[in-house]
Amino acid sequence: MTVSKETHLDSKSLITKDLNIKGLNTKNLKTKNLNAMDLNTMDLNLKGSDSSGICAGEEDKPRESCGIFAIHNHPEAAKLSYFGLYALQHRGQESAGIAVERDGRIIAHKGMGLVPDVFEMEHLEALQGRAAIGHVRYSTTGSSIFFNAQPFVVHHRHRSYAVAHNGNIVNAHLLKRELEEAGSIFQTTMDTEIFLHLLVKNLNRGFEGALVESVRRLKGAFSLAVLTSRGEIIGIKDPNGFRPLCIGHLNGAYVLASETCALDLVNADFVRFVEPGEIVIINDKGIRSIKAQEPARSAFCIFEFIYFARPDSNIYGKNVYLVRKAHGRRLAREAPVEADLVMPFPDSGNYAAIGYSEESGIPFEMGMIRNHYVGRTFIQPTQSMRDFSVRIKLNPVRELLRGKEIIIIEDSIIRGTTVRTRVKALRELGVRKVHLRVSGPPHRFPCHYGIDFSTKGELIAAQMSVEELRNYLGLDSLYYLSLEGLLESTEIADAENHFCKACFDGCYPVPIEDGAGKDCLEG
Repeated sequence: MTVSKETHLDSKSLITKDLNIKGLNTKNLKTKNLNAMDLNTMDLNLKGSDSSGICAGEEDKPRESCGIFAIHNHPEAAKLSYFGLYALQHRGQESAGIAVERDGRIIAHKGMGLVPDVFEMEHLEALQGRAAIGHVRYSTTGSSIFFNAQPFVVHHRHRSYAVAHNGNIVNAHLLKRELEEAGSIFQTTMDTEIFLHLLVKNLNRGFEGALVESVRRLKGAFSLAVLTSRGEIIGIKDPNGFRPLCIGHLNGAYVLASETCALDLVNADFVRFVEPGEIVIINDKGIRSIKAQEPARSAFCIFEFIYFARPDSNIYGKNVYLVRKAHGRRLAREAPVEADLVMPFPDSGNYAAIGYSEESGIPFEMGMIRNHYVGRTFIQPTQSMRDFSVRIKLNPVRELLRGKEIIIIEDSIIRGTTVRTRVKALRELGVRKVHLRVSGPPHRFPCHYGIDFSTKGELIAAQMSVEELRNYLGLDSLYYLSLEGLLESTEIADAENHFCKACFDGCYPVPIEDGAGKDCLEG
């Protein structure tokens, strides 16, 4: 199995763009002599550079792993994939890529940064083909470097395969050790690559048999899109159904996407969600469904409703915007308090704040204004300027807030640093009382299924009681939505047994193997 060289599409401009995104001046850089090893070495040396695309002040928010978009049988597959990824940009801002099938070959373009940073019209024009998969990444296993960008493409016995992955495979390190002992050579530190090694190893079972056997070896959270050099698109979902993956239809073309908002942007009609344990194979004959594994205990990530999914997406028949408003209404019933106004920390708390205001009758105000033109990174030149990374994004409306008693609605508190800084700023401008209401329970346990807080030490609610945290944040009162209230607000049948709630209650649907973690495949 050999790895596709992603730089054959105007490699000089691609390498230069990748380095520019990391903040380097490449005006005089001689890129024509750079080979893959040079680029990989540079990327490793630049790991300390922030190219994540996370806006200033969002370092205290949980971050998801990835977004997937795929389309079959469309003459402008790459361009539609570009727009699909644009709609899914919130799911990952470290890297982006698109792979297409053309004349029995897979060609790809990918790079570090946001979708518009990576792709220009010339790249999309070069990606001619009727089948494509695309990916936006936030790394939860493997470093944020160019060679870990997806889709990941390999060649094996005159055929090619590309894969895009959303989730986290918790037995990846064990599978990698087994494969390496059998002679496999890995090119990345992503858990995604393990799937392709398993696939080609099992091709003696036939393609569909190899898919089934490979999927059965994986444990954890995985929604996968695969593109073959025969032009097939395959969608795969783990038996617990941790991460979303839906199917759409557009004028004879089929679409796979992480969220329905991507279907909306390309004007595709929603068909259904890929079921837990299901493999869907899309080719010129239509869609074929295979049950690779029997569905296990349902464990859809509840945090998709709280934070990750775009509010205009629908999940299992429920609109995310309306569910978040319902969280706010439930908060108002569980934790009423007298105040002059209700406000969010934009944008994550917006919709729950609307619901809280409607239920309580307390006016909703945008007490902080977000700067929507903040770049991908914010350089802090001196220690004395460390708070700028928080203040550059949100600025309070002083005349509205001074002398008032306010209720702030947030969706989560992970590390607490950003909230503490903002509350301090509100006190300094003259806010009399600050009450904080959180539209989810306290995060007390690490996530191993694709959210980037994989250790308990990162979670402030695991270190402090609610009262201790209230004092630490400088609040007059603090209340988290109950787990019961969170689940009931979704209005999904048997919600207690439908969702993964491990970050709240510590009950992990899939056992975590010793040695698993973000860096388990490094070195």
